[in-house]
Amino acid sequence: MTRQQSAASADNGMERFGYRQSLDRSIGAFGSFAAGVSYISILTGTFQLFYFGFGTAGPAYLWSWPMVLVGQLAVALCFMELAAQYPIAGSVYNWSKLLSSRGVGWSSGWLMLTASIVSLSATVLALQLNLPRLWSGFQIIGDGTGPHDFASNAVILGAALIVLTTVINAMGVRLMAMINSAGVFIELIAACFIAIILALHSIRGPAVFFTTHGYGADRSGGFLSAFLVASLASGYVMYGFDTASSLGEETMEPRRTAPRAILRAVLASFVIGGAILVFAILSAPHLDDPQIGSSDGGLQYIVEQVMWGPLAKIFLGCIVVAVSVCALAVHTAAIRLTFAMARDNALPFSEQLARVNPRTQAPIGPAILVGLIAVLILVINIGQPKIFTVLTSIAVIMIYMAYLMVTAPMLKKRIQGQWPPSDVTAGRFFTMGRWGLVVNVTAVLWGAGMALNLAWPRESVYGTPWFNTWGAFVYIAVILGVGLVWYVVKGRHHIGTLASHAMTKLGF
Repeated sequence: MTRQQSAASADNGMERFGYRQSLDRSIGAFGSFAAGVSYISILTGTFQLFYFGFGTAGPAYLWSWPMVLVGQLAVALCFMELAAQYPIAGSVYNWSKLLSSRGVGWSSGWLMLTASIVSLSATVLALQLNLPRLWSGFQIIGDGTGPHDFASNAVILGAALIVLTTVINAMGVRLMAMINSAGVFIELIAACFIAIILALHSIRGPAVFFTTHGYGADRSGGFLSAFLVASLASGYVMYGFDTASSLGEETMEPRRTAPRAILRAVLASFVIGGAILVFAILSAPHLDDPQIGSSDGGLQYIVEQVMWGPLAKIFLGCIVVAVSVCALAVHTAAIRLTFAMARDNALPFSEQLARVNPRTQAPIGPAILVGLIAVLILVINIGQPKIFTVLTSIAVIMIYMAYLMVTAPMLKKRIQGQWPPSDVTAGRFFTMGRWGLVVNVTAVLWGAGMALNLAWPRESVYGTPWFNTWGAFVYIAVILGVGLVWYVVKGRHHIGTLASHAMTKLGF
């Protein structure tokens, strides 16, 4: 082991977990920050979901943006403490395992992994919303008038991007971080310019956010009911910041770098994304235009109306860049989670999935497997777009559930006086101090409440028949049930650090 590797080992504390260093430690502070920002991807999420929030509750749906910030910031602060203590790949899986039990850890990891793969499929579909707007030649299949033209073309474009992210991830984390950082830089600059230009074209004042405009009048619960549904648009965006910590084994000085990266990713996404949403509504020529609340209109439609042609095209190009690096980050996070679970022999074919290429120092097997499954899921969108919509929606719920499997055991340990740990690392890095209990309680209540709101059986969100309306319960039960059957029957009997990754004979 070289002197540099020894220093890295001392910083990341891999020996505490029984693992040897096998991944390439080369990610710096901006790369760590970029990983969290690109997963959240303010341009991807806001442009993909604005139509839903606005179409459901009108301008006042924007109040869900700061509401989601408060809840997710509480979760992020908990994760920052954990990232400082446990800078390890597959963060959520390992954290829940360390805070609770192997069973809880495996369940959180399984939910997070399946949700991440589905999220990758959902992310790449955003190309269809933007590329054909840039150039009609990107509409490879049909001209858009056929019943499956858009869905089939979305699969072609999405599959091409997944192939690209697979190749990049297989070539090593250095290339991934370089491309991701460059993409995030472009995304942040473009997002700031979009917000500024929209602000300069404002034609109405902030009073528009303080009235319901009649939204919710046709619902039994009035505007509150409409607002809770519309808040899904914000809840679907602001997550994934844990990616910065999931790359902890590949980050330099991760105990200091990862917590800061998480906080900066959340705050930057909130400020810049919020500015775009606010000024888009203030600058829209006609708020009663049905295209604003339509899936083929939305925020892209407002940008095209407000900005002159070439400039709008440039910004749409930047959105494509944002979608691409978001897909790259989601793919990367899923790979690290697969690797972390396989290293513990917690997945089928673990030995193969945990293998690290000696030249690129990257787990190539998980990159290919995750990409292949994501493409197969994409195909569902052609014939069953409603089922695909349900799957992508419940993927977000599963991520919230996985987060809850971290924050809830953490709260239990905090109440029992067992957190923060009293070992040598406690107090050296980020801790919330006396505010820890309040923030942790908030994180748990928020996670449970938002998961319930997201899962609530609404035909307006999940459609029909009943197994789609109740899809959050039906599909999650199936996904978790299938995984638990394998875990109970086989997995739990042989889980333990693979000899090829163990620091000692005893393993972890």
